[in-house]
Amino acid sequence: MPIPLIVQGITEGFSSIPHVWTILRVVPWVLLVAALKYFFGGARNTSERLLHSKVVMITGGTSGIGASVAHGLASRGAQVILLTQQPPSDVFLVEYIEDLRRTTGNQLIYAEQVDLADLHSIRTFATKWIDNAPPRRVDLVILCGGTAVPSHAARQQATPNGLDQEWQINYLANFHLLSILSPALRVQPAHRDVRVIFTTCSSYIGAKLDLDVVKRGNSLPSSENLTKNKRQHQKSTPVQKKKGIYGLSKLSLMIFAQSFQRHLNAYKRPDSLPPCTRVLVVDPGLSRTPGMRRWLTGGSLWGLLVYLLTWPVWWLVLKSPQQGAQSVLYAAMEEKYSRGEGGWMVKECREVDLARKDVKDDELGKRLWEFSEKQVEEAEKEAAVKRALEKKEKETEAEKQSRKETASEKKQSAGSRRSRRNQS
Repeated sequence: MPIPLIVQGITEGFSSIPHVWTILRVVPWVLLVAALKYFFGGARNTSERLLHSKVVMITGGTSGIGASVAHGLASRGAQVILLTQQPPSDVFLVEYIEDLRRTTGNQLIYAEQVDLADLHSIRTFATKWIDNAPPRRVDLVILCGGTAVPSHAARQQATPNGLDQEWQINYLANFHLLSILSPALRVQPAHRDVRVIFTTCSSYIGAKLDLDVVKRGNSLPSSENLTKNKRQHQKSTPVQKKKGIYGLSKLSLMIFAQSFQRHLNAYKRPDSLPPCTRVLVVDPGLSRTPGMRRWLTGGSLWGLLVYLLTWPVWWLVLKSPQQGAQSVLYAAMEEKYSRGEGGWMVKECREVDLARKDVKDDELGKRLWEFSEKQVEEAEKEAAVKRALEKKEKETEAEKQSRKETASEKKQSAGSRRSRRNQS
């Protein structure tokens, strides 16, 4: 088709071709949009490594970039364990896993309940995972779970532990999970290629490391207040939103990633071989994920309307979740990261330098680690008191109900005897 048209244009003149000038005016703009889309789409993962027999643990694997990462790893033969907020029996989760198994041709996809907003849920899963002899196999831990609250939101809901949502889900939950799983990572056989991948974003560059804004305040009552007020204070209450917590959570996550790599490297293996676990930090870039859409729309219907009207702009300048997952897949599959001391930063499928030198500061990492340990300890103690009070109330209510039922049975029994005497 194009060749006869070109011949006709040369022999008879281009004016003889129908709509030729309209086409010539439109084509440059189409090529420009295609070029911009390709540019904003970012780099593509070129690694073709297969992952058969690899065990992958991933948070945030049911939506956004995490879902694309899970699909990419499962399609390459990896056994994928999705750490999800909902229990494995959840209808949506069951259908999602069945669909993922069907589209990837991989039946080794499972789910475990790990609510990043609940430290007790994290501890329950992690302790069960490491309480096994011999140690369970794990080759990849990919941390894609996260949340972003609209910047203009005045207030937000606290987690059940009384902590800021962004701080706990983006950082503290990952710290808690890896702190407990670290023995399982360190004892993996020396020949095994084990990787821990953190996902971050460029917001860490301008973040201020001020931990005072995330110290536990009055959002979750103390044990004394819980005893006095019981249920009135047990529900998650709104907390005043503080600026910069999202960037702080990402900066803290990156500092912890470097500290965790040093923690793994400091372990002296019984076989005297070098450590086999390596940490990577990945910036997937700006993508059209549910979290990004929530942030752009502000969580309002008017914001959603504006988003829909301007959707062509976001389609052009933001990556799709599949494109955002490319750097994570590259970090998980690229062969060169199977050796070395770890702690690399990956962006656009290539290794880049950290934008802030203090991320690798050893003393800063130690202070953050100590602060996080103390915060987790305090939050878990408060949550334990809360669970104990709830359990006691349930037992009391059950006991009262049992007494009522017993009294009712006695009354009915006595009434029936009197009836029999009257009849006789």
